[in-house]
Amino acid sequence: MFVKKIFFVLISCLLSSVVLTAQEELNAVVVVNSDRVQSTNKQVFRTLEQSITEFINQTRWTNKKFLPQERINCAFTFIITEQNSNNFTATLQVQSSRPVYNSSYETPLLNINDTSINFQYNEFEQLLYNPNSFDSNLVSTLVFYIYVILGVDADSFALKAGEPYFKQAENAMLQAQQGGDPAWENKIGEQNRFALIDSLLSSKFTALRSIYYEYHRKGFDIFADKESEAKQNIANSLLQLDELFNITVGNYMIRLFLDAKSEEIRATFSQGKGTGKESKLKETLERIAPTRRDTWKDIKL
Repeated sequence: MFVKKIFFVLISCLLSSVVLTAQEELNAVVVVNSDRVQSTNKQVFRTLEQSITEFINQTRWTNKKFLPQERINCAFTFIITEQNSNNFTATLQVQSSRPVYNSSYETPLLNINDTSINFQYNEFEQLLYNPNSFDSNLVSTLVFYIYVILGVDADSFALKAGEPYFKQAENAMLQAQQGGDPAWENKIGEQNRFALIDSLLSSKFTALRSIYYEYHRKGFDIFADKESEAKQNIANSLLQLDELFNITVGNYMIRLFLDAKSEEIRATFSQGKGTGKESKLKETLERIAPTRRDTWKDIKL
C-alpha cells in the first residue's frame, strides 16, 4: 500500500511538472555582452543576463499550453555599449525560428537588430510586467519583442493568427511611450519599434502576413513530401513581395522578412529541381533588395 502511494505521488509530481512546462511558450537564449564597457563590477551583467532569461522563459505570455517540444526557440543578444551607474545603452539582436514539419530543420522567422536600447537596471532587481502601466524601458522592450516573436510565429502557422499577439506588442509600445524614449515614438522615416508594430498591424501590409503563412505552411511544411509543389508555393509567396515595394520609404517590412530569410531563399533556389519561376524571382528580388545582389546571384536559372 505504501509503495502504491509513493508511486501515485511520483506520477502526480511528474504530471504537475508537465503542466507547468506546457505553460511556457519560449525557449530563449539570452546573452549580455559587456566587452565594450569598462566596469569594476562585471557581476551585474551576469545577473542581468540571468534575470532576463528567467523573465522570458518562466513567464506565461499566452493562455495557450505549449508542450516542451512546441516552445519557440529564440535568442536575445545584448551588446552593452555604455554604462553610467545604473543606466545602460545597448544594441539588441532578436532572433527566432520554428520547426519545419517532417524535418529536423528549423526555419528562421526573425532577425531584428535594434540599435537603440536604453534602460536602467539595478543589480538583483526583479523584472515584472504590468500590461496596464509603464515600469521600465527594459521590461517594455523585452515584452514588445516577445509578442512580436509570438505573433510572427503564429502567422507562419495560420493566416493572420498573430493578430492578438501584435496587439499585445502594440499595448507595450503605447505604455512605453510614457518613458519618452524616441524608439517608441511615431517619427516619419524612422524604422523603430513604433514603425515595426504599426506596420505589422496595418492593412497596407496584409500581403506580408499572407506571405509568412504561405511561405511556411504551403511551402516548407510540405517540402519533405512534395518538394516540387513546395518550391512553387515558396516562389509564388516571394513574388508577392513586389506588391509591398515602394509602399513606404525604405521598405522596412521587406527588409524585416529578408533579414531572416535571404540565406534560406538562396539555398532553396540554388539547388535541386527548378520551378520555372527562378528568372522572375531573381529579377524581383534584385529590384526590391539590391543590396543583397551577391545572395541572389546564386539562384539557379
